[in-house]
Amino acid sequence: MNQASVGSLDLVARFREVRQASLSHCRSLSIEDHSLQAEAFTSPPKWHLAHTTWFFETFVLVPFLNGYEPKNPRYEMLFNSYYNGIGEQFPRPKRALLSRPSLEEIHHYRSTVEAAILQLLADDAHAARETIHARVRLGIEHECQHQELFFTDIKYSLSINPLSPAYSAAAAPTCSDDATAPLAWSVVDGGLVSIGHDGAGFCFDNEQPRHPVYIAPFELARRLVTNGEYEQFIADGGYQRPELWLADGWATLQRENWAAPLYWRGSEEYTLEGLVSRNPQVPVTHISGYEAEAYARWAGARLPTEQEWEVAASMAQPAGTHAVRLHPGPAGSAEQGLQQLYDACWQWTRSAYVPYPGFSPAEGAIGEYNGKFMSNQWVLRGGSCVSSPGHLRPSYRNFFYPEDRWQFTGLRLARDSAQDPS
Repeated sequence: MNQASVGSLDLVARFREVRQASLSHCRSLSIEDHSLQAEAFTSPPKWHLAHTTWFFETFVLVPFLNGYEPKNPRYEMLFNSYYNGIGEQFPRPKRALLSRPSLEEIHHYRSTVEAAILQLLADDAHAARETIHARVRLGIEHECQHQELFFTDIKYSLSINPLSPAYSAAAAPTCSDDATAPLAWSVVDGGLVSIGHDGAGFCFDNEQPRHPVYIAPFELARRLVTNGEYEQFIADGGYQRPELWLADGWATLQRENWAAPLYWRGSEEYTLEGLVSRNPQVPVTHISGYEAEAYARWAGARLPTEQEWEVAASMAQPAGTHAVRLHPGPAGSAEQGLQQLYDACWQWTRSAYVPYPGFSPAEGAIGEYNGKFMSNQWVLRGGSCVSSPGHLRPSYRNFFYPEDRWQFTGLRLARDSAQDPS
């Protein structure tokens, strides 16, 4: 068997695994849960199942499988998220109104498209084989991103219910009797360094090209800010002190009446496991970039730049893998070095989401994947408790608007180094 065939088998196995995982995540949902959409920024689980299928159909099957006919021509509009080069899109705020196609029909749609993808991957003599493999791999990673969005979206939609329903009945992390260890810092010398994906394995286009940057010496906190520490910020009037906030952040705070992180309910916190007593040792999560910035100022520190974060993470232990959890857990001892890089909360940086020098999006509608969003958003780094293990790498660039809070977002502090750069 040649190496190309081995690669095909690996891709098939990964395709099957990821497609099955999306269905597995939905098993604890009721039929009604599949259509929940509490706000325009969320999407119903049923829509995620259909859209990820649409992606494979639109970008792989239609252009490359001879004789393929789309399952339903109207799906092109119903399940197109934001690809203007493809055509019209059903309004995002109204996705919950799509009672048809039914969930059963969506499952059949998935099965039909999966069978066609496997048929295409079995054709080792296809003239566009390399492009097909690259598109399928992108579709796989795209579905992994939507699996993470599935958890964040269903959490928000369930949280609106006064019954505080749980996605899963599993026990939330318990609080130990030990106090949270004081914050420790890792010193990074800085200098001329390279950032961006190094070319080994898969990456998204916004992680490239790799390029040099100069970084002054700095220090990065070894763990994330905890609930207990954030409570001190609130107790000290953090949400009433405009001097701590960026102007846009202060305006947003007043407009939205923020007084605490998104899911705090008195001394409790809403989680995918229901309403639980808030653990002071667990990282604070579901905060906006504005809240992270305000806390950092209050703490006498700052948010790291995305370049600083990547350099420090590249010097730490490899990302490895972790099983998806429904809530972040506490950090270990400071002697372990940098912790909670990938398995707790996405970490806000102070960096604007802009293209790297030399970035060029792919031609056609698929080039809209990342490039057209490089404006008015902030970069987050690392990963969260619900991130796909395959996305845990130092160069991964996540991005959200600084007012967004429904994602598993927390903060890691940075500060300028006291050492003499000379």
